[in-house]
Amino acid sequence: MDLHGLNWLLSPWALGVLGLCIGSFLNVVVHRKPQRLEREWLGDAAGYLQDDGAMARVLPASTPARRTELARQGLALQTELEALPELTLSKPRSRCPACGHAIAWHENIPLVSWLLLLRGKCSACGTRISARYPAVEALTGLLFAAAAVHAGPTPAALVYCAAIALLVAAAFIDLDTTLLPDDLTLPLAGLGLVAAWQRWIPVSLADAALGLFFGYFSLWFVAASYKLLRGRQGMAEGDFKLLAGLGALLGWQALPAIILLSSVVGAAVGLFMIAFRGHGREVPIPFGPYLAGGGVAALFFGAQLATLWPAP
Repeated sequence: MDLHGLNWLLSPWALGVLGLCIGSFLNVVVHRKPQRLEREWLGDAAGYLQDDGAMARVLPASTPARRTELARQGLALQTELEALPELTLSKPRSRCPACGHAIAWHENIPLVSWLLLLRGKCSACGTRISARYPAVEALTGLLFAAAAVHAGPTPAALVYCAAIALLVAAAFIDLDTTLLPDDLTLPLAGLGLVAAWQRWIPVSLADAALGLFFGYFSLWFVAASYKLLRGRQGMAEGDFKLLAGLGALLGWQALPAIILLSSVVGAAVGLFMIAFRGHGREVPIPFGPYLAGGGVAALFFGAQLATLWPAP
C-alpha cells in the first residue's frame, strides 16, 4: 500500500479528528447493534414456535393443543416484532429518548456539541444526555492519534485505527449487554490476517495465524475446564473470538500480555464489585472490555510488556 504524499492525512491530528467522528458513529453502533441482533433472535424464536414439526421433535410429549398454543404465541410475537419501527445504523435519525426530539446536524458535532452547545442536555426538553457519548468520542479520537504516533504515516496506522474502532464498539456492547457480536470479532481476525499477509503490520502471517489459533483455543480450554469442574458456563464464545482476533492482529507473542493484563484487571474489578457494590457472585461480569483493554495495551506497549517474562 503506497501512501506517499498522504502523510498529513496520517498525522496524529488528522487521525485524531477522524477518531472523534468514528467515535460518534460507534455510539450509534453500541446502542443499535444489540437491539438489531435481539430482534433477529426473537424473530427466529417466533418462527420456531410456529414450526409444528420442530416443536414435535423437540417436545415429543407435547399435545397438538399445546403446540397450537405455542404457535399462537409465536405468531403474536412475530406480529409485535413486525410492528416495530425500522431500525438500522442509519434509520431512524438519532433522537432524544425522553421527548423524541430529532438531533440536528449541529447538535451532533463530536465533543463540541455536547460540551459547548448542548452542555450535556437535550435542547428541546432539557433531559440530561449521558457523558458516555462524548467519552466514547474522546477515547476513540485519542486512540486514533496514539496509533498515528505509534505507527507513523504507514499502512499500520490505518490498520490499528480500524482495529481500535472494532475494539471500542465490542467493549461497550459487551459492557452493556454481555454480547460480543460476530460482526465485530470476526472482522478483527480477518483484518489481522490480511494485514499480516500484505505486510502492512510488523507481524508475519505465520505468527498471525498462530495468534488466531492459540487466542481462540486458550480461552476455550479454560472455559471447557471450568464447565467440567463447576458444571456451568464461565465464559462465552465471543471472548474466544475476540482474543483470536487480537492474536491475529498482534501475533501469538502478545497473547500472554493480553491474558495477564485482562485477567488481573478483570479479577480486581470483579472483587471490588462483589465486596463494595453488592454484585452477586453468580451474576456474570463481561470479560470483553478487559480483553479489549489488554489488547490496546499490548498494541502500544507490547515490547515493554514482553520483558515481564523470559522469552521461550
